[in-house]
Amino acid sequence: MKRPTMRDIADRAGVTKAAVSFALNGRPGVSESTRGRILAIAEELGWQPSSAARALSDGRAGAFGLVIDRPARTLGIEPFFMQLISGIQAELARDTTPLLLTMAEDQAAEIELYRSWWARRAVDGVFLVDLQVSDARVAVLEQLGMPAVVIGGPLGTGRLPAVWSDDAAAVAVAVRHLADLGHRRLARVSGPARLRHTSVRAVAFDQVTAELGLAGRTLEADYSGDGGAAATRELLSGPSRPTAILYDNDVMALSGVTAAQGLGLRVPADVSVMAWDDSALCELVHPPLTALSRDIGAYGARAAQRLRAAAGGRCLGDLQDAAPSLTLRGSTASPPMGD
Repeated sequence: MKRPTMRDIADRAGVTKAAVSFALNGRPGVSESTRGRILAIAEELGWQPSSAARALSDGRAGAFGLVIDRPARTLGIEPFFMQLISGIQAELARDTTPLLLTMAEDQAAEIELYRSWWARRAVDGVFLVDLQVSDARVAVLEQLGMPAVVIGGPLGTGRLPAVWSDDAAAVAVAVRHLADLGHRRLARVSGPARLRHTSVRAVAFDQVTAELGLAGRTLEADYSGDGGAAATRELLSGPSRPTAILYDNDVMALSGVTAAQGLGLRVPADVSVMAWDDSALCELVHPPLTALSRDIGAYGARAAQRLRAAAGGRCLGDLQDAAPSLTLRGSTASPPMGD
């Protein structure tokens, strides 16, 4: 079915195409009765403005972009991004702004995509996720003058506004809880070390365990179930194995429980397990997982609100979101007798 055009409206209304343009754009040049008739015909035909034409006329694309540089197999099973995107989309749906979502094979490809989007006026701004310790994207976006909001931070964000929560404080809450239960040998299975939030959590974990006189060890993984299971087996097969493990996401924590049980260990009687970013998955495993919880959907919605404001020309600062809180379930308990 042919997409209705301004010419179709003009023919139906018996007016010029210029008159239709005046009416649809709220400009003077037509009488109110003619404007009302044109708007009614446009609604009847299902006419919508062309995003390409709008971009040419006022420089606006009417869309925002999100590029994710992670393996598709990891992204597809991780609830965090699904909840984040859901929150972003829920906010953007309030004014029917579409979200252009895609994946990139690496940061160089992601940067080229930003350059292409901005040159073609495909988006009015972007969400920047998974900020890296050495991240080239920030400087490029600043150079382009492209509105952007960093989800995470606020370190290394340059002049870009960030929406962030205090990962260091969350680590302290988790470690102190395990220490209060009596644990003295802790481990953490992290995401990739190149990510800035991984670095923040690692520094906080080392600091808090040192302050409390605890033995702490971090093992890097990749957020996948396989990576979490492999790291768990390595931690629990060696001497002086930890009595509690904190995982950087829920997927690795679930696999960690399975890996520990495969080694003949009981959760939490022999080893306690805690997950970052609570999700429905944490309640489906036995025992259900103690987790650091936050409203990720609301987190995404606030980022969308900030990007809309930035694209509208507002100068924004960083916005600190609520820090994750601890949701206690059956996967954490006191360490075995003698430990």
